[in-house]
Amino acid sequence: MFLFCSCREIAIPKPKGYFRIDLPSKEYIKFNGIDSSSVHLPLSFEYPKYGNILYEPDVYSEPGWFNIDFPFYNAKIYLTYKDVKNDLAVLMEQTYMMNVKNHISKADAINEVLINYPDRKVYGILYDLKGNTATAVQFFVTDSTKHFFRGSLYFSVVPNPDSLAPVNEFFRADIIHMIETLKWK
Repeated sequence: MFLFCSCREIAIPKPKGYFRIDLPSKEYIKFNGIDSSSVHLPLSFEYPKYGNILYEPDVYSEPGWFNIDFPFYNAKIYLTYKDVKNDLAVLMEQTYMMNVKNHISKADAINEVLINYPDRKVYGILYDLKGNTATAVQFFVTDSTKHFFRGSLYFSVVPNPDSLAPVNEFFRADIIHMIETLKWK
């Protein structure tokens, strides 16, 4: 009897898992700085082909606000372009407040990567936020005299750093590509 019972397999429930996320191959389209309302933004960059440029005007939006939407992933990169009018310090402080100050209580770490392309006059900071934050990647770039451009990656899901990690890294690479191809006009 003992031998019979010891050979019997006991059913153990499987641990909770996450869906597999298939990511597309990297392909890019050039954005030339013209939005749907014919507002001309003085910049160009390459953005992912699997994303859609959206202009969602509402009562709070301003010229220069637009998004790159990734509907299959419930993700958006929120982008803002501003002309610098002797207010670079104010724009940088606003970005710091949005990126660091508002997320510091939830973030386990905030890493800053300096952006420095002097040949194109593109300077800034890429923020990597680790932990249970609403956003994992944010950035700003400027030429320090005329142009200021910032962006933030958000998902329309409950933040779970473990399950979002591969997708965050995937879109982080796209943001870096946007910055590497950015040119001021």
